[in-house]
Amino acid sequence: MSKFSASDKKHLRSIGHKLSPVVMIGDRGLSEGVMTEIERALDDHELIKVKVNIAEPTERRAMIDQFCAAHKAHLVQAIGKIALIYRPAKKPNPKLSNLLRA
Repeated sequence: MSKFSASDKKHLRSIGHKLSPVVMIGDRGLSEGVMTEIERALDDHELIKVKVNIAEPTERRAMIDQFCAAHKAHLVQAIGKIALIYRPAKKPNPKLSNLLRA
């Protein structure tokens, strides 16, 4: 799903609304540990929220774009410091996938 239709985005946003951030990025930026955790969370859950604690909006958006590109994930929505990102799993786990549990 490289380009989302309006209905795809609406569906993903409705699922993401009730999610809590599973990864938080602080002043240190995208450390190896943070990148590993984003990768694990995307593999397990497919749709995740990431909190980016950077005050400057342009820097925050650049970081979101950077980790989305690094993980081949799609930005669904970014509001304030919270980004909702999606990457389809190769083999979704029904117990972990936020899409299958919705």
